[in-house]
Amino acid sequence: MQRKLTDGSQVLDQYFGNVCELDLVFNFHKVFVILDEYILAGEIMETSKTQIINRIHTIDRLLEGGLGRGEAGHLS
Repeated sequence: MQRKLTDGSQVLDQYFGNVCELDLVFNFHKVFVILDEYILAGEIMETSKTQIINRIHTIDRLLEGGLGRGEAGHLS
C-alpha cells in the first residue's frame, strides 16, 4: 500500500512539476486520469512512471487538438 501511494505521488509530481494541493483541486480531472492509468480496481496496472506520463501527454495533445470536443473528428 505504501508503495502504491509513493509511486502515485511521484507520477503526479512528475506530471505537474512539484505538485501541490492546488494542482489536485483545480486539475482533479487530470489527477483521476493519471491515477486511472496507474491503478485500476485496486490493482497496479502500469509500473513505469515514464509510460504513464507519456500516455497522459498523448491525451493532452489530443484534447488540445480539439478531438475531445468533437471539432477535429471522431475518436474510434
